[in-house]
Order: sequence, then structure tokens, then C-alpha cells
Amino acid sequence: MCGIVGYIGHRQASPILIKGLTRLEYRGYDSAGLALVNDNGQLSVYKTKGKVKDLEALVADKDTTGTVGIAHTRWATHGEPSDRNAHPHWSESKNLALIHNGIIENYQSLKTQLLAMGYHFQSDTDTEVIVQLVQYVMDSHKMSLEEAVPLALNTLTGAYAIVIIDKEHPDRMIAARKGSPLIIGVGDDEYLLGSDATPIIEYTDRVVYLDEEQIAFMERGKDLRIVDLRNVEQTPVIQRLQLDLSQIEKGGFPHFMLKEIFEQPDTLRTSMQGRLNVETGEVKLSGVIDFRKRLLNARRIIICACGTSWHAGLIGKYIIEELARVPVEVEYSSEFRYRNPVLYPDDVVIPISQSGETADTLAAIQLSKSSGALLFGICNVVGSSIPRATDTGCYTHAGPEIGVASTKAFTAQVSTLFLLALSIAREKGTLSAERERVLVQELQHIPGKIAKILEQDKTISDIAKVFTYARNFIYLGRGYNYPVALEGALKLKEISYIHAEGYPAAEMKHGPIALIDDEMPVVVIAPKRGHYEKILSNIQEIKARKGRIISVVTEGDTDVKALSDYYFEIPDTEECFVPLLSVIPLQLLAYHIAIAKGRDVDQPRNLAKSVTVE
Repeated sequence: MCGIVGYIGHRQASPILIKGLTRLEYRGYDSAGLALVNDNGQLSVYKTKGKVKDLEALVADKDTTGTVGIAHTRWATHGEPSDRNAHPHWSESKNLALIHNGIIENYQSLKTQLLAMGYHFQSDTDTEVIVQLVQYVMDSHKMSLEEAVPLALNTLTGAYAIVIIDKEHPDRMIAARKGSPLIIGVGDDEYLLGSDATPIIEYTDRVVYLDEEQIAFMERGKDLRIVDLRNVEQTPVIQRLQLDLSQIEKGGFPHFMLKEIFEQPDTLRTSMQGRLNVETGEVKLSGVIDFRKRLLNARRIIICACGTSWHAGLIGKYIIEELARVPVEVEYSSEFRYRNPVLYPDDVVIPISQSGETADTLAAIQLSKSSGALLFGICNVVGSSIPRATDTGCYTHAGPEIGVASTKAFTAQVSTLFLLALSIAREKGTLSAERERVLVQELQHIPGKIAKILEQDKTISDIAKVFTYARNFIYLGRGYNYPVALEGALKLKEISYIHAEGYPAAEMKHGPIALIDDEMPVVVIAPKRGHYEKILSNIQEIKARKGRIISVVTEGDTDVKALSDYYFEIPDTEECFVPLLSVIPLQLLAYHIAIAKGRDVDQPRNLAKSVTVE
């Protein structure tokens, strides 16, 4: 996404820039533009929403002379696709023009400071902050552009590939990169730039791949000069381009599902009871004590599960690997059983099932037994087949779950996996006593924090009515909250019959964003923990395409709230425990949308509580 082209040399730049943009159209974009220092010494910027052909039409009767220029195709992140948000962007003096790929995460704070100092902004983008910042450094420090660029870039947080030209110095072009690719083509008395090689190959096969945090100075009649962000000279390495152009009772609740959602503070307390010692900061599981040596010597852990239990297993992978430093794989039981997996006697296999009767998971257990692996079951129903078929394990103690769509069993499974991770970590010595104490104490507070979230039930119910029209939903999360996005989407589709998909937030750009329009509800799990700035950028991308944003935010958050159409608040907690909180409003949202649509939430069509057949 986004395309960069630059040229400085002896040819007219405009045809090269336009052709380069055309070569980059495959990357996807929603606007295009170019800037040139023309033969009269004027810096001209032309840009438009739409395609490269629209840009060509725009400049058809304009002065596009000049042998230095930059061009860009934009894929909107900050600010909707429009003429004003298209690149290039001017500086306050109108002497500088800049194009940019990437996202500047601290753009808002920088913009606020620049506004206070009298700088004016003409777009909604993060990119414009860069060119205004460079201008500010030049103005305030009485610096040249060459001196100002490194200083300005050291102020930025995020990713960028930038190219900048200066009306006052039309024989020079400056480029820099951090986290976003940029290639310099070295020709005969000319330099070309591209976000990939496609705009360059027609003119030269000699290229320099700009490295992380490097700045390149391309000047007519001079050798390429590269420095790092500390202004230390670097030696350009010219390479040959390898590319060819051709290539039970409801207890007063209307439904079991709602009752079971509201039971979760109690079921978590029960799940942890007798296993969690807050005073000593210890977690003790009999299954770990009895099989300590095999668990400590495990080559890896393989979690096998289906549906909601598989989502719990994904969270288990994250926490076990983080705390106990054991590699974990998470397998769909139905896939695991029908292939020829590589298993070792020193593996630990963890089958997870609410009912303890899931046919595919039982088959996975039998397959694992033949390898001699240790089987550590996690199950809710005492005496069911899975506890009997495994070597050891833990009951989740969530109590009977009648609603077909699992809710309290999910959070009980996740909390049990946390206890297992803490227990193994203690035995392995991979967790400091202080860190263990902090986590144990915080885990003890989770049931109370869930109870606080449940107080929003009426608010969530009201919001749910707005979305009864929807035929599709997208759920997004990062890190620990990616499995929660999957689980939230599953809950909605199970009981409302609305198509919903969960994705890692960063994967939205790899396909699902094609679905975003002003009728698409997008649920974004955006706690102020972990990858907050990244998820904020993802929200900007959705907002730029008019998606309807429903966010799950940490109490007190203002940035995500400002970008959201609706939001649900959760209390702050340790990053690894956020899934236990963030899933609660998603369960309630699914429930209330289904009720508003007149669905049978306890017995949704085509589903069974215990899947005992393939």
C-alpha cells in the first residue's frame, strides 16, 4: 500500500513520476499526487482523490516542467481519501514538499505543539506533521534542510519512508526510512526513488537499498551520500537489481446465556479457589506437582481444542510462552487427528473441552497417547471422557453451562491456563518472585473487575439495537486480544446468525479492509496496554473509510473514544489478563443483538452444546 516515486536528473521528471505511479498501482491506493520544481523555479503540487489517470487529467494543462520531483499514491490511514489528504504535503513556507509511507504514532502531540507555535495544517494526515516539523526546525534553529532533517526525524515515533524536495535547492532531493522500504536507483547523472523497484528498473539496474534509520542525500552531479540518524556517514552499497519488467434453572434471568455471563465473577473465583494463595503469591496445581519432572522437561506443549476452547488455547499459548518460556502450539483437534503430526515422548498435550466429550478432541488424545506424550486435560464436566482419558489435568469448576454458546466456560478455561502458566513458571524459575506476586494479586481482582463491566449491561443492550440491521461484523484485536476478537465474532455468528469474522488488527490491511464501508460495524479491542499506538493507527484506517467503530477501551481512555461511534469501558489490568475483561462486553453485545433480532439464544439453530460426532 502507498507508493513512492522520486526523480532528480537530466530528464523531465513528470513522465517518469506518472509512469512510476502506474507501476505501483498494484499496491492499492485511493489518491495520487506529485510535486515538481519547474523550469521557472516554482514548486508546484498537484494531487487528487482517485486514480493515477485522474492525476494525469488534472495536470494535463498544468506546468509540469522540471527535472526534480516526487510522486505518491496514498492508502488512507489518518484522514479520509480526499484531495486535501493526498500527498505531497507543503510546508508552512511553501518551500518544501514531502511524501510519506508509514504511520507517525506521535503525530497528534507534535501537531498540537506546532499549532500552538503558529503553524497551519491543511490536511488530516499524520504526514503533514513531518514537513511542518522540518520547517520548524529550520526556522527555529536557523538550520539548512540537510541539517534539519535528522533532527526532526529523531523526534518521530513510528514508521516512515519519506522523500522531500526544496524549492530553494532544486538540485537536491532527500530521502529517509525507518520501518518502511525505500530503494534508490543510481543512473547516469540521475537518481530515482521507489517504494519498490518497479518504477526504477526501466532506467537503471544499479540500486541502493536504504537501511533502517538512514538518510540519503541525492544531489545533481554529486555522489550519493548517506548518513544515519546520528548524522554519521554511511557507505552506500550499490547492488545489481535482479528484476525483469515482464515478471439447568435460569435464576430469574430470561435466558441461560445471560445468566451464565453474569455468573462469571463467581465461576472465576471458584476456578481459582484453593489454587491461588494471595498471601504467599503462590499458585499450586496438583497436576503440576504430580508430574513436575515431565512438565519441566517438556520439549513443547501442544494444545488441542475446538471452537471457543481453541480460542482459550490461543490465549494459553501467549501466557505459557511469556511466563514459562516453553514453546506452545495450538491445534484444531479436527485437523490434528487427521494428519500425521510429529509427536515426541517429551511433549505435553493439553486437550481442552467444556463438555469433556468432544469427539475430535478425544480422537486427538488417542493419537497423542501412542507417542508417549503427557496428557494434561482441562475440562469442566467432572467424570467425563476427557478427564478419564488423560494422565492428569485441571477441572475448570465453572458449573453447568446450559447455553449452547459458551461464555463462562471460556473465561474459566482461560483462568485455568493462567494458573497453569504461573505454576510451571514457578517450578522452572522463569518468573521472579515479585512478578509472580503482582500477577497473583491482580488475578485475584479480576472477578470484581468483571462485575464492574457487567454494570454496563443496559448500555450495551441499547447500543445493540442499533446494529440489528447488520449482515456482517468484523472484530479486531492484537496480541492477547486477537483470540478475543475471534471469540467475539464466534459468539455473534452463533446466536444472531450475522456473519462475523475476527482478525489480528494488523491483518485487516491484507484483505478484510476491502469490506469496510459506512455500514460495516467494526469491533476493535483497544485497551491501553500492549500495542495501543498500533491499534490506534488501525482505528484511524477504519475511520478513514467510514467504518462504524465499536471499541473496547480502558477506563479513562480518550483517544480511542474520540474515534469511536460507540465504546465499552473495562478496568485497567495487566496485559495478559485483559482477555478476561475484554471478552465480557463482546458476550453481552452478541447476546443483545440476538435478542433484538428475535433469536433463540440458548438453542441457536444447527448447533449442539456437546459435539460428540465428527
